[in-house]
Amino acid sequence: MKAEVTQQRSLLELSDLDADLSRIAHRATHLPQRAAVEQIQTEYAAVNDRLAALRIAVEDLNTQVSRFESEIEAVRQREDRDRALLASGATDAKQLSDLQHELETLERRQASLEDSLLEVMERREELQTQLTTELGALEALQADLSSAQQALDEASAEVDEARESQSSRREELSATLDPDLSALYERQRAGGGPGAGRLLGHRCGACRIEIGRGEMSRISSAAEDELVRCPECGAILLRVKGLD
Repeated sequence: MKAEVTQQRSLLELSDLDADLSRIAHRATHLPQRAAVEQIQTEYAAVNDRLAALRIAVEDLNTQVSRFESEIEAVRQREDRDRALLASGATDAKQLSDLQHELETLERRQASLEDSLLEVMERREELQTQLTTELGALEALQADLSSAQQALDEASAEVDEARESQSSRREELSATLDPDLSALYERQRAGGGPGAGRLLGHRCGACRIEIGRGEMSRISSAAEDELVRCPECGAILLRVKGLD
């Protein structure tokens, strides 16, 4: 296939644009700002998990506090009733002994319940302190996430702008190429590699492999408007002078 020098120049620019677009696509998926957002989101989720666990633990302790307080109140009411009976004097010796024994038991029971209640309340206070700390950490992470997301949005906008600019120029160039030349180029790109590249001395600019002496002799003797292919990767080799 033959192609005018101007077409070859346009094809080279198209190839460079495609390389730029590939780099832009890679950049879009590897933005450090995206990694920063994902890291903060991971930390945010971890804090949220800890908060959920703390809230459940505090709720459980609240239930225990309520139970102990209810039991203590029941014991106090029983003590008040027994003391009232003692004070009334309407008891015989056996009832008096039983009441005194029961009061002693109730006092021990109340002391035990109050000790348990104190332990639970102290534990609850510790968890509430942790809860406050985690809430503060969550608030800080929310601020960090907002800033990181803004940075990501700005970086993504820059990438989108660059992609749009290069894509627009690519469309313009594609429209000026000979259909057969464009089809050959696109078929080569469909294989997964560059469709075209400069001839850099004895090296293919597409695959970077050095071309053997025999092939170089054939390439060098070809007419300026004759399209030649890299014997290694098949890319179109552009030999137009003054490409750099």
